[in-house]
Amino acid sequence: MLVEDDGAQKADAILVLAGDDFGQRIIKGAELAKAGYAPFVLVSGMIALVGHGSDMTIEYAERKGFSPALFRAVPLPPNTDSTRQEADYLGKYLKENKLQRILLVTSVYHTRRAARLWRIENPSLEIDVVPAPDPYFSTDGWWKTRAGKKTFFYEWMKTFSAWLGE
Repeated sequence: MLVEDDGAQKADAILVLAGDDFGQRIIKGAELAKAGYAPFVLVSGMIALVGHGSDMTIEYAERKGFSPALFRAVPLPPNTDSTRQEADYLGKYLKENKLQRILLVTSVYHTRRAARLWRIENPSLEIDVVPAPDPYFSTDGWWKTRAGKKTFFYEWMKTFSAWLGE
């Protein structure tokens, strides 16, 4: 119930959502761009201690050997603290830049909720969701680890909150 995987399709851009402390989302997005699914990767990021998370995320991908030309940072405004707010803000950015079809990359456990919120906030966009792996959550064994159980619980709590309208 937490996972949606639409498969990689040709798109105008790949959008990597903020919130991944392990670099799995950016690497998945970069691999998709390198494979030719879209010409570039938009990288969302919240304000961090020094700069924006998007800048640090892009730097991580560059250190892993991906070309800086693949990435465009999209810093989120202050006080953005939910997937719904991120979808609202970035949806406007995508429309302003005439991007109509995106590959939305987020952690595997976050795909269903993110897809739902993105489609509610941006009904005119074509959105295909591609999951990135998470080192502490697997769909076939999340209940075997403390971290997996916590991730499962928190994501369901956020899903329920989103159903209530956040």
